[in-house]
Amino acid sequence: QVQLVESGGGSVQAGGSLRLSCVASGSIFIINTINAMGWYRQAPGKERELVASIFRDGSTDYADSVKGRFTVSRDSAKNTVYLQMNSLNPGDTAVYYCNCVAKPRIGMPNRDYWGQGTQVTVSS
Repeated sequence: QVQLVESGGGSVQAGGSLRLSCVASGSIFIINTINAMGWYRQAPGKERELVASIFRDGSTDYADSVKGRFTVSRDSAKNTVYLQMNSLNPGDTAVYYCNCVAKPRIGMPNRDYWGQGTQVTVSS
């Protein structure tokens, strides 16, 4: 199994910044098969949505709503992914979940792994 532990959430005023971190630990096999790591978020009454992902080759993908404000990065040596969030607004308020896509065992398809989530609250 793989455990994803997030940190860095909190409360901030509009226009402020936060940096989220997520560390993957557990099965070395699974960690070595990670194809992508990233962040999703879920606001009250809404579905969980992709915020940003970074892939094995270093390419990235962002939700349109965060382009130019958020930056996803990774430290592969530390099995850690980061999300730098700038120019936050109340619409960014949500629980942010760390995600990775990896193979649980040889020959099995990729699956999603999830962290417990960290709350981000942006006040106006």
